[in-house]
Order: sequence, then structure tokens, then C-alpha cells
Amino acid sequence: MNNDLLHVPYASRRVPLLAGNGVVATSHPLASQAGLAMLQAGGTAVDAALAAAACLTVLEPTSNGLGGDGFALIWDGAKLHGINGSGRAPAALSVEALGRAGQGTMPTFGWLPVTVPGVVQLWGDMHRRFGALPLAQVLGPAIAYAEQGAPVAAMVSHFWAKGVAAAHDRVSPEFAGFLQTFALEGRAPRAGERFRSPGHARTLRMLAEVGPRAFYEGEIAEAIARFSQATGGLLTADDLAAHRSEWVEPITMEYGGYTVAEIPPNGQGIAALLALGILDGVDLASHPRDSAASFHLQIEAMKLAFADIFAYVGDPAMAEVPVSAMLDRERLAARRSLIGDQAQDFGPGELPQGGTVYFCAADREGRMVSMIQSTYMGFGSGVVVPDWGIALHNRGCGFVTTPGHPNMLVPGKRPFHTIIPGFLLKDGQGIGPFGVMGAHMQPQGHAQVIVNSLTYGMHPQAALDAPRWRWERDGSVRVELETPRHVIEGLMARGHQVMAEAEVGGFGRGQIIWRRDSGEYVAGTEARCDGVAVGW
Repeated sequence: MNNDLLHVPYASRRVPLLAGNGVVATSHPLASQAGLAMLQAGGTAVDAALAAAACLTVLEPTSNGLGGDGFALIWDGAKLHGINGSGRAPAALSVEALGRAGQGTMPTFGWLPVTVPGVVQLWGDMHRRFGALPLAQVLGPAIAYAEQGAPVAAMVSHFWAKGVAAAHDRVSPEFAGFLQTFALEGRAPRAGERFRSPGHARTLRMLAEVGPRAFYEGEIAEAIARFSQATGGLLTADDLAAHRSEWVEPITMEYGGYTVAEIPPNGQGIAALLALGILDGVDLASHPRDSAASFHLQIEAMKLAFADIFAYVGDPAMAEVPVSAMLDRERLAARRSLIGDQAQDFGPGELPQGGTVYFCAADREGRMVSMIQSTYMGFGSGVVVPDWGIALHNRGCGFVTTPGHPNMLVPGKRPFHTIIPGFLLKDGQGIGPFGVMGAHMQPQGHAQVIVNSLTYGMHPQAALDAPRWRWERDGSVRVELETPRHVIEGLMARGHQVMAEAEVGGFGRGQIIWRRDSGEYVAGTEARCDGVAVGW
């Protein structure tokens, strides 16, 4: 990795942050500052991450909320821990139930794609195990922003306007709470306009006073279940009460002498590991970073990874997910051999027998957190519990209805999940958290920032600033407008269907914190959003 912090290879108004006592990096400046306040008050990296997490549900509701899911990787100073905070399908949600509702596949909006929201339980479990400050103190900044309001950030306002415009087209009873919660006189709040969310504040205050289980067994749970029953939902009080997070062992892949860690399925973090495992046997460094040859090899590796995960990944509690076999180095060598000079379509390989926010935090004791939470597709399902500020996610639309598929919809099952936190280690020691949010961009973003960091020696800010590519399931490759022309032409000559894309947000938004050999931190934050890294 490059220690030359004055090296700015791409246009950027940002420089890497250096700090000795701790760092918080998020997609919203006020959330970062809330996390920093916890560190300065004697809190742990987990306290800081949770303060930021709660603030982000208020400040950036276009990407996450109390009705979403979350995941985290936590370095406690000696060991890496993983926690899966994704919820399960309601007991009444089945392929047969879809058929009775006139649906042959999972819909995107409404009650049917709503699974149990897991993020609040995730907060509680993380705080119970690794927090030091009282939960009421950790949630305090978010409560204040919900009650008193905060100016809407520029990028957030862009996506908020899209969400409100879409909401005007939904007139069923389950959508009645959206505009009354997230609109001002029927429109989205403008950039710089103060937005208050009294229902959100009510929920957060109850969580602070009673505890996170109130969301699943107390007054909040009762409100969610009543609204579901009254408007045709399948989510019940029993579904909420049954929810628990799961502590999991991270899965890893060696790349460039480092160890990259991800949360195991039901998430897609394994796709980043597959791509990096394939690339680890390629002399990528012999090609310049901004070359068609480098882009081509990375894209083909990612296509191979996606072919595998779309075939084999589901909820390991209810379907066989052959993680070890998928990550087998000999198998990855065989997959690597399929890459040629031209773009190809790949199927899954044979197995050996036998809307989202990413943020991270680090404290002076060397503890670090990589965390992500989401309601998916912006505001999620479009269903908002009136008077409580709870926008329910639509993660259930990740299920398939194909019989026998590991991700087939089954009651009580967790869907294939797109959101993934990442973490980097060296010789068993924590280097730091990283992540890039954005649907199926996420493993692609993870692979790209790791390649930028380890193969091309970039510091965190440069690794995030570099132009990105994104492979789509229709076979096309989207690239940012800043991508050099010779790269685009070279990819097209190799048979890729390349499209330069101007749409804001399509290439993800990331944060990185690395711990240096000196024990101090260097961090970068995404120039594609409103965020900032802060430290002390």
C-alpha cells in the first residue's frame, strides 16, 4: 500500500485523513461527527458506529432506516467477529401465498417483499457485547436530529426527490404512511431544508429507554403488527418476536499477501472473495491501473464470481451453500483458466465433491468496525408504519421462486442479501474496515478498492477516487465518465458492451480506514456522496 499521502492520481477535492486516537467515516458529515463524539466521550468503536448508524436512519432515510437489515465485522483488537442482522421471511410468506396474491415472482414494493427488519436487534447485540457507553447516550444525537431536525444534504435530496415522486403513484392503504412521514406538503425536502421526523424520534426514544427488544416484542412491535394486519400484510407479532441476530465466523480469501474478510452467505460478500481469489493468480500489476487489460481481467473475474453466487448462494440455515468448495483455490485456478483475451459469458463452475449506507469506525485501542445497513432500493418497500417513522425494507424481493434453488422463497428463510461489510488483515492482525455500498455494485466495489490498494499501492482516498466499472446482469459494462477513453475503446475491442454512465450513485459509495504500522489511522471517504471521515 502507498504511504505517499500527497499522491493524488485522480481529480479529488479530498485528501486522506490522518488521526491518532480514532476515526469515523460515513456517508453523512453529521453522522460522522456523532460517532466521533462517542469516541471522545470514552466510547468504543462500536459505540461510535452505532451512534452513526442511528443518525444515518434520520439523516439519510433514502438509503436506510429502522425497518431495514444490517451486517457488521468487528475487530476487538485480537479477533475478527461477524454478525448477521438480516431478517427472515414471515411464516405466512410462501410461493403459494404469492400465487394467491396473483404473483408469479417476488414483487418489488408493498407488503409481500417485507421480511423481518433486523437492524435494531443488530444494534442491541453489538452494543451488549462491545459497547461501553449507555445506549441512551449512543442514540442521543439521532434522537436530537429527529426531534429538532437537520438540513438535508445535497446528494440525499437528489434521491429523496426520486422516492417521493414514486410514492405519489402508490395509492393502496399500505402506502398511506409514506408521504405523511417523508414529504413536506407533498414534496421532497430540498437540499439545505430542515427536516424533522417526530415519529422516528418517538421510536428511537423508546429504544433508548426500554431497549431494542421493544421493536420486536413491545409497543413498537405491536404497532407494526397492527398496521400489517390492517393493510393486508403477512408480517405478524410472532414473526417479530422470533427474530434474532446471528454471530458468524467471517469467510476469507488471501490476496496480494493480505487476508480479505467478508460475512458468509446469505450475503454476496463471497463474490468479492471469489473474484479476488481468481485475480490473485493473475499478474495484474504488469498492466497499468488505468488500462483496458487491467479492467478486462477484473471484469471477467467478477463475471465468474457472479455466475457462481447466483447459482449457489442462499440462506445456509435452510439450504446447502458450499462455501468452502466455492472458495477452493484449485477450483479458482480452473475458473481463472477460462479468462481469455475477449469478453465471455460464464455459467457457474463445477464444485469439488465432498439503497444502503456503509460506514466504519476505529478507536484508540485498535478496535475497528465495518458496518452496513439498508432498506434496499431507496426507501425500501414503500410501506411506512404511520406515526413511528419506520420505513420497511423490501429484502424479500431477493428471493426466487425456482423450485430447488438455494434462494427459493420458503417461510422463515433469509433472502439473498446484497449488503456486505469488508475487512482487511495482514498476518492475523487487523488492518481495517472497508466497504462500497450499492446493490450488486458492492462486491465489485470491494474487489476494485482492494485491487487499487494492494496491487496498485493507493492510499484510501485514491483507492476510492479511482474511476469504477460495473458489470450488469444483461452483460453490459457500465463505466464512469471519468474513465479514460483508451480504456473504453480497449474494452470494446475485447468484446465488452461498454456504456459510459452519468447517473449519480450507480457506482457505489465507500469508506476505508487502515491502521498504519505506527498505530495511527489513515482514512478515505467517498467523493460520490455527502460523507466525510473525521478523527482526533
